[in-house]
This record gives sequence, C-alpha cells and structure tokens, in this order.
Amino acid sequence: MTQIVTADRRMNEVIQLAKTVAQSKATVLIQGESGTGKELVAELIHQNSSRVSRPFVAINCAAIPENLLESELFGYERGAFTGAVNAKSGKFELANGGTLLLDEISEMDIRLQAKLLRVIQEGEVDRIGGRRPIPVDVRIIATTNRNLAECVREGSFREDLFYRLNVVNLTLPTLRDRIGDVRLLAQHFMKVYAEKNGKALLGFAESAMSLMESHRWPGNIRELENVVERSIITAQSDLVSDKEIHIERNGVSLIGDAVVTLADAQDKNSWVPGRTLDDIERQVILQALGFHKGNRTHTAKALGISIRTLRNKLADYRKLGIRV
Repeated sequence: MTQIVTADRRMNEVIQLAKTVAQSKATVLIQGESGTGKELVAELIHQNSSRVSRPFVAINCAAIPENLLESELFGYERGAFTGAVNAKSGKFELANGGTLLLDEISEMDIRLQAKLLRVIQEGEVDRIGGRRPIPVDVRIIATTNRNLAECVREGSFREDLFYRLNVVNLTLPTLRDRIGDVRLLAQHFMKVYAEKNGKALLGFAESAMSLMESHRWPGNIRELENVVERSIITAQSDLVSDKEIHIERNGVSLIGDAVVTLADAQDKNSWVPGRTLDDIERQVILQALGFHKGNRTHTAKALGISIRTLRNKLADYRKLGIRV
C-alpha cells in the first residue's frame, strides 16, 4: 500500500479528497511542481478504488519522443510501420479494467490530444494500422507540473480535453510550503536507505536537520530524497552530520550535489563580481552533465530536478549558442 509521509494539514486534506474521489469513476487531474509526489497520490487513488485488483499503468508523456508516444499509448498492428514485426498492445489496453496514469500530460503533442479525447469519450482505442476499435474500460488520472489553464490560453493544450480531465482537481503543496514535513520525510528516507545500504544509523545530528529545514527545496521531495540517500552513503558515523548534507550553505544555494560555500567561492573563484546565479547554475548543470557522460536521466537525478526541467535548461543554453 502506498505510504505518503506527512503531518501537514493541506497535504492531509489532499489525501482525504483523493480517497473520497477514488470511489467514483471521475477522471482526476493532479497538479504540482516536480517532485511533490503526484504519482504517489495517483497510486493512492487507484488503491482506494474498486479497480484495485486490476492494473495500474503509468506512462510519462515527457520522457517518450512524440513519434513513439502514440504507439506506446494506443498500440499497433503487425506491419503498421517499418519495424512493426508483431502486433503490440498499447497502455490503454494494458490498463483495461484498471487505472492509466498520464504523467506530465501537458507535454503531449496536440495532435495526440485529439486522439486521447476520443478514447475518453468513446471508451475505445484504435491501434495504429488497426481495422476496428478495441473497447477499453480505463480510469484516467493525469498529472502536470504546469498550469493547464494557462496552456489552454497559450494554445498548446486543447480546451475540450482540459475539461474532460479536470473533473476533479488535486493541487499538491510544495515541500517549502510544508516545511514541517522535512524532518518526518528525512527520517523516513533514512530508514529506507540505511536498510538498503546495510548501515546502522541513529539519525541526523541537529545541525544537519536544521540545515535541511532551512533549505527551500526547489526539487521538492525528490530533491530531499536524493540528499538523504547521498548522506546515508557518505555518513562516517552513526549520526549524519551537517557536513554530509549537500545543500544550501552560507547563503549560496546551488542544486543537488553542487554545494559551494562563500569561502569555497573565494578559494575557487566560483563567483566574481558581475557573475550571476544563472551563470553559476549553468556551470553546475553542464559540469554534472559532463560527469554523467551526457546521460540526462542520471544528471537530472543527481541535481534533484526533473528530466523535463533539465531538457528545458539545455534548450535555453543552445539558444545562447552553448553546445550541449
């Protein structure tokens, strides 16, 4: 059973509403920044629904190239295109009777949005190259870290699909808005990763906990989890010290592993007059990308950000003429 660790009033209200709407057949739209736990809430809805014994299938619309997403969602028949040597069921068919999570729905191509809308309306899916529609009974949950209403106004998201998905809307608070949960979450992740790494740890030194509770957590719970996991691996005693918490220190905040104190900056010339925080962030991201040999998934995880955020950053750098 999915466990959501929180003592926050707003988060508990979201959880209670999620459990309530789970009993219905309504589509659900879950909004929130990357790393706030949208997929966990989606799993919670499925587990509290009448579909719990049926499949829970998730697909990340941002992680799959547009030309492949259609076949992943709707499937294809043998010979539908070059390389289709066998027929393949799409995610809708795999989720039949259960729940389909469309993660980062805002990244779906608008042409595919029209096909998705038809599936929701008609309850049937057309495989690529197929001759007849296939009936499906699927509960749709969609997540996004963007404001879908704004996407509609911008013309990048269909208004009719937005209203189909937005029957029930759950908006998750950021970790910086539920800072009282940092201690609970850090202790939870310590237990998980200490066991996974075969370490016997008593907890965090109060200085380490204070450092975590004072951080803004731009990467939300995912960033905290990464920080705690690293601290468990590098811990030199049975208490994790502040020196093993690689986040904001001495007023200079960088993402994930890239921690630079003011003293470090002076020693390493990390900052000089006229250099902006954007410059430093760009250097950190490019160094991390180089360290991980161009692997964006590993880079994003190390930095505590989503792949989509990393991709957008790199696109911005290319516009500046920087080769990435």
